Amino acid sequence: MAVSRWLLTPVLVLLPLTTGVSAQQQGCSVSNSNPKVPENNPVNYVVTTIYVQPGFTVSIDPRFPDGSFFTIQGDELLLTKVVDYEEDPLLVVYLNCEDSTGQSDSLEIIVTILNLNDNDPQFQQPNLTRSVREDTEVNATIVAREDLTATDADLDIIYYELTATVQGTDGYFAIKGVNNPEIYLQKALDYDKFQSTRLLLYARDRPVGSADLTRTATATITLLITQADTRAPWFLPCALLHNDTSVCISSPYSGIVNISELAVEPLTLRPGPIYAVDPDYTINEKIVYSIVGGNTDEVFSVDADTGNLTMNKIVTSPDSFLLQVMATQANNVRKYSVATVEIKVINKSLYPPHFEKELYSGTVVVGLAPRSFVFQAGDPSTPLTITAADEDFPDKFNPNIEYYIKNSTDFVATRDGLILTNVVLQSPGTVAIEAVGRDVLSLQEASTVIEVEVLPATAETSSDKMYSAQDMAILGGTLAALLLIALVFLGVLVWKSRKWYGKPVKNLLKKKLSKEVSGGHHNEYYQEYEYPDVSTTQDKTPENGSIRSETGVLEQPAPPLPSRSAGETESLSRGSTASSTISIQGEKKEEVEEETGQEKEVKSILKTDRHVADDGYKAVWFKTDVDPEAGERVEVIENNAAADDDDDDSDQDLQKNEEEEEDSDLDDQHRGLGLSFASESSSPPAAQETVDVSYMDAVTGEESEL
Repeated sequence: MAVSRWLLTPVLVLLPLTTGVSAQQQGCSVSNSNPKVPENNPVNYVVTTIYVQPGFTVSIDPRFPDGSFFTIQGDELLLTKVVDYEEDPLLVVYLNCEDSTGQSDSLEIIVTILNLNDNDPQFQQPNLTRSVREDTEVNATIVAREDLTATDADLDIIYYELTATVQGTDGYFAIKGVNNPEIYLQKALDYDKFQSTRLLLYARDRPVGSADLTRTATATITLLITQADTRAPWFLPCALLHNDTSVCISSPYSGIVNISELAVEPLTLRPGPIYAVDPDYTINEKIVYSIVGGNTDEVFSVDADTGNLTMNKIVTSPDSFLLQVMATQANNVRKYSVATVEIKVINKSLYPPHFEKELYSGTVVVGLAPRSFVFQAGDPSTPLTITAADEDFPDKFNPNIEYYIKNSTDFVATRDGLILTNVVLQSPGTVAIEAVGRDVLSLQEASTVIEVEVLPATAETSSDKMYSAQDMAILGGTLAALLLIALVFLGVLVWKSRKWYGKPVKNLLKKKLSKEVSGGHHNEYYQEYEYPDVSTTQDKTPENGSIRSETGVLEQPAPPLPSRSAGETESLSRGSTASSTISIQGEKKEEVEEETGQEKEVKSILKTDRHVADDGYKAVWFKTDVDPEAGERVEVIENNAAADDDDDDSDQDLQKNEEEEEDSDLDDQHRGLGLSFASESSSPPAAQETVDVSYMDAVTGEESEL
């Protein structure tokens, strides 16, 4: 019917040009010949108003099918049916206008039905199920577009939205676009994370967030994940890495064999027998075992189906074996894993370890921190220690035994057998725990029972109960730090004291010694020669002619010189330089004489008498004591110190602080040589001093005189 109406529409549009005008001219007309009526109208909906002049009558032309939708009541054209735009978008009705003579004309009315949003979108399959392999590639299409496209009778544009209802499955699947419902894989799947998910696909005839009335349809898509053969075998037991079920790390296996002994049964390994599984457990491919490394001399073999490790021959060397066992899938050798098996070769254990006491008793106080000692019952100052003996050792001490607590987590045992608390004990009472001693090589074990009495805390608890090993370690560290700080502080004080007081103390000592010498202190070194017996010692004269003869008569050392002027000090300083050279040569000579065993006495060369008969004799004396008959044997040296007084006046202030130190040093040099100067108290300032000193030049070896 609708098709016929669409075909008649062009013809009906032209009818008003021929009949409408004539109808109005003959006395019939309407207020609106092209009214618009919304769909889903109520019954007797007024379409338009009819105007009829006197002498005319109006009626609906029954020759046209749409006339059944209308009726005339009075001067109104009414719709007698509910119109649906999706079925009748356009209605045409003809009115006959007849006069009293029986002549009539037709009046056409075209009614346009307005489309309203009164229909929900529709999915062809509102419930859909698909299977997806775990190894499906990312971006692959999961559900095609044609299976998910929704239709709308209102011919509106459909907008789609996809959500996941299973927790943890968001982000794995998505649609191509807001107007394209095709579902594709957005992220790689993992069967261990989830095996299925449910998606909801929404179809709307308005965009999300629109203020207009929006009609929505929903489709449910169930996706079942099927496991794929993607992973290599796992050796058990293994630990998941970071709680990720896709990665499992296995521990190495270990076992023992006795030297020169062939084991008939499969070897017992730790932590268990060799066993591998296919982690793709829904597929569960068969696993095949083989040894691929470390099997020296083919001593061991592994069963391909069970993984049991057996011996082919005895072992004569104590060297350990480090086997590499490979587990592969029977259908794909490229999926494999390798485990390490350590086999230790030991001497056969004839006796298992055993505890000499079947029951140990201990005490501990409630409220102590973890890792506190459990003390022996009756001896609260001695920690409780358990010991397992082994008859295979001469002293029954097996260093390979380790201890652990089997049936309680409140206590732990150290490698040395000490029993410690593992938690803070809250209530008093008696606890029975089982302790085990295991030989880590032979894997033999022994067990004993420990009764621990948990005592209530008391204020009189002794210090050895109040402090744990951890407390004592903290105290020791604190004391060590304080000791280190004290040592550093002491070192700084010593360094500062040397810096501040070292030099003044040295100068003070020098001044004190200088004052003692100037005050008349006698050199004790020469006191033993004040009144010696008369004797003469004659030394041989060397080839260079240097004087080495000395008289045996020694006089008492002359008193100290009176204070001198600056010029005398400078002259004395020059004399001390020559004396130092003589002192150095004398010291070298004394060292040679000590090596050759010759003993030589040190005597003063200041004399008031002369030995004229001795040609090799030379001495020093003052001019007042010179014998006039000496002739050329005596060389007189003039004292020029007075002439230099004026030149040295300007330096006296600068040398004031150094004179005492120079006098002290000069006095030391004179004492080293056994040399001193003396003058009479009545001598005038320009008195001459006669010095006859012979010395050997240290460089040229020639003799010189001063």
